[in-house]
Amino acid sequence: MFGIFGTVARSAVAALFLFFVLAISVAAEVSFAKDKLRLITANGRTHDLTVELAIEPDQREQGLMYRRQMAADHGMLFDFGETRRVIMWMKNTYLPLDMLFIAEDGTVRTIHENAVPFSEAIIDSREPVAFVLELNAGTVKRLGIQPGDRVRGSGIPAADGAQ
Repeated sequence: MFGIFGTVARSAVAALFLFFVLAISVAAEVSFAKDKLRLITANGRTHDLTVELAIEPDQREQGLMYRRQMAADHGMLFDFGETRRVIMWMKNTYLPLDMLFIAEDGTVRTIHENAVPFSEAIIDSREPVAFVLELNAGTVKRLGIQPGDRVRGSGIPAADGAQ
């Protein structure tokens, strides 16, 4: 009797393992184009970043999930194609992140620092935005980023005409 249950249990474990392997491999199939961004702080300092672009729905859905590392001067830019209130979460995300919620003109509107890995807590933009820039946690503090700072490049138009 235990032999049947043991075989069933092993089969269930094997099926579950296969499911997770397939889920991770499907997630890994989503690819992202890269581009450059320039962050300009209120005090005039500039910081150049390399970002992966999450433009399509499958790219925005995956984001940085399953990533184990990201270079210090890299990030991911989510382009929603419209201005709206945005909610994010950290499900299946290993990296602690800082999130910049950015208006259509490239102005940083709100910031969420140190998002907790694997958390399903909602992270709310608190107002309509067009973009979200995810950076390694601590980047906001290290670079002195604040609401009102500007982001330029990768399809974000400059409100003041500068690029």
